[in-house]
Amino acid sequence: MKYLAALFMVAAAPASAEVVSASANGFEVRETVPLVIPPDAAFSAFAELPAWWNAEHTYSGDSANLRLELTPGGCFCERIPKSGGGIEHMHVAYVEPGKRVVLTGSLGPLLYEATTGVMDVQVKTIAGGSQLTLNYKVAGFANGGAARMAPIVDSVLADQLKRLRAYATKRPRT
Repeated sequence: MKYLAALFMVAAAPASAEVVSASANGFEVRETVPLVIPPDAAFSAFAELPAWWNAEHTYSGDSANLRLELTPGGCFCERIPKSGGGIEHMHVAYVEPGKRVVLTGSLGPLLYEATTGVMDVQVKTIAGGSQLTLNYKVAGFANGGAARMAPIVDSVLADQLKRLRAYATKRPRT
């Protein structure tokens, strides 16, 4: 009975999102989402970007063109079939399977603002499942407007993790 109550609380708990800090040339945002699945399953679900990433936040307009290779030096990349081109959104700098992945690079329009970022994604065990925390720190020129970009990036990443949560709780587990 205790386990069911904990499971219900995790299932009902919303994701939390926040702009941790922001200045003219950088910011930090943090997203935390509880998942009613074990940490290994949460980590695997995160790697399946095409299944949960919002297509509105792609260059190609289709999440199926995304890939994330969870190996050091791996790519969070996107094919752009119309032009025959593509983009490296981020690359993988560190992987601890089932627990943590650190990616570096600039998402979306941040690429054009001469910024770089570090995205640290950690999964830990909590009552009733797991918790995934995404911490994204961005710094660089940003034309002095990083503080204005922070809430936008925070909102986009919060939406992505909301979608990940929905996907992760419904996907078949092997």
